[in-house]
Amino acid sequence: MSRPPAPQASVTCSGVTFRWPDGTAVLDRLSLVVGRGRTGLVGDNGTGKSTLLRLLAGQLRPAEGTVSVTGTLGYLPQNLTLDTALRVEDALGITDRRAALRAIESGDTDEAHFTTLGDDWDIEERALAMLGSLGLGSLDLDRTVGEMSGGETVLLRLAALLLDRPDVLLLDEPTNNLDVFARRRLHEAVASWRSGALIVVSHDRELLERMDKIAELRSTAVTWYGGGWSAYREAVDAQQDTAARTLRTAEADVRRQQRELEESRVKAARRRRQSAKLDAQRRAPRIVAGERKRSAQESADRVRGIHEDRLQEARERREEAAEAIRNDAEIRVDLPHTAVPAGRTVLRLTALRPRHGLLREGELEVRGPERIALIGRNGAGKTTLLRTLAGQVAPLSGEARTFVPLRFLPQRLDILDDDLSVARNAARTAPGVTDNALRSQLARFLFKGARAEALVGTLSGGERFRAALAATMLAAPAPQLLMLDEPTNNLDLSGVRQLTAALASYQGALVIAGHDLPFLESLGITRWLFVGETLEETTAEEVRALLQAPEPV
Repeated sequence: MSRPPAPQASVTCSGVTFRWPDGTAVLDRLSLVVGRGRTGLVGDNGTGKSTLLRLLAGQLRPAEGTVSVTGTLGYLPQNLTLDTALRVEDALGITDRRAALRAIESGDTDEAHFTTLGDDWDIEERALAMLGSLGLGSLDLDRTVGEMSGGETVLLRLAALLLDRPDVLLLDEPTNNLDVFARRRLHEAVASWRSGALIVVSHDRELLERMDKIAELRSTAVTWYGGGWSAYREAVDAQQDTAARTLRTAEADVRRQQRELEESRVKAARRRRQSAKLDAQRRAPRIVAGERKRSAQESADRVRGIHEDRLQEARERREEAAEAIRNDAEIRVDLPHTAVPAGRTVLRLTALRPRHGLLREGELEVRGPERIALIGRNGAGKTTLLRTLAGQVAPLSGEARTFVPLRFLPQRLDILDDDLSVARNAARTAPGVTDNALRSQLARFLFKGARAEALVGTLSGGERFRAALAATMLAAPAPQLLMLDEPTNNLDLSGVRQLTAALASYQGALVIAGHDLPFLESLGITRWLFVGETLEETTAEEVRALLQAPEPV
């Protein structure tokens, strides 16, 4: 039902602390206030961005502190799941009002229908217009969710939220699973937001560019930056330049203080030797010589103490400067057993028609360590194709054969057991591999020591992806064909760099579905395939031109 926005739409956190049941701390005494306008919430994976949104949405409760929301609230989670039996009208939340409208139009004057409908006499028109603005104009309100792609279900849920006009809207990685055209429509919807407070967690730089301000969550504290992504990066880069200069100065000061301390010790020792020699030459009385020695020692101790204090202060300044330097750890893993000879047949498709999607007759042969990118619009069937190749879904016709060990990492990362640790999940896919060998490799995936014992259910989206990637790439037998479905969905920019580094060490064949062209280009893709009624070979330049087109043709 239509309603005016709350005049002071906002969210407030006061001294919020949150821990997972195993005691893992995510947020510690966090306080912030977010008012009207578009706010981009950024930060490294694991800092608690998604956890914070879930706290604001009321899905989690803080161990300490308070969370309050002024006005009505809408929430789009990162991993959206909708009942496949739902119809579009159910997902939009308009079923009762639509039924009431039909009853009234058919002549039923029951007062309950008018109460249900309220002022929403144009509910169907508004719903269809909202769907159309997000590129879902072809959807019938009676269609089921099970007939839609993952990207379409995200847009459908967003349409429901926008139709409801909440005062506070929380979006967690909303561009996940969206092709570039759908992303543009979402960008436009965000750019036109005027209803109240909008908080967006995203790694999509184009989306973040449309924010009024950026809030960076780091070390359980929030730092604010005015403007969108470019202004934020410019400010951070300037801060890092200053921090690097400060660190260099602090390190030089430590070295100087160390030299001066050593020089003071040498001078003191020289003076003691000279004083003892003079006393011996003068045959000074023992009591006089002793007094001179004590006086010289006290003076040397004072000088040394001054230099030691200066050195300690210099070290503290160096530590403080070092803390301001951002450290993006990278995955460095050795996977020699994944290598595939150049001429070996890895995968062959013959007249393949998957159960869903546009593909009618797929023909493909992959040889050696090729790297193939699957490009296509939402609903083209890229995920179904990968699941068919992985043997998870039988095709309607044709054949898909693999000739080497295969591993598939799906979008939803459902290969992991939330109740098991990272190490236990990895061990399930690598029978026969010793615990020491497995933990050594997990450390290279940035799960070091006790972190490898963290329960998967407590991990952030990016950490969960790293755990799934480790379980996939460290599997035994070693995968010589690796298939990834939209792997950058849950990653921040640091996580994307980590994934790129991990795949750089992979020596087998790679088939990857995605929409992030810069990421795909960084992998050294050897063949680009556009998924339509056939698998059409294209080039990176043609793909880029397609992605830059204003609308699909």
